[in-house]
Amino acid sequence: MVIKILGAGCSRCVKTAEVIEQTLKEMNIQAEVQKVTDLKEIIKYNVLMTPAVVIDEKVKISGKVPSKDEIKKFL
Repeated sequence: MVIKILGAGCSRCVKTAEVIEQTLKEMNIQAEVQKVTDLKEIIKYNVLMTPAVVIDEKVKISGKVPSKDEIKKFL
């Protein structure tokens, strides 16, 4: 599983990464977490607002910091 966090590295993007990493650890799930900060790459996903979470190349969340429960639904 590959999880991408799309965003320029703002505080909301950092918080999103923290929530995802904590959730993966709690659920004992191995996944590759990538931070995508390049605007050209972000645009390829047709995301209008960041942070956004992409799991296995499908946009799951956009424009907000997800909760642990929201992340768990997609794992």
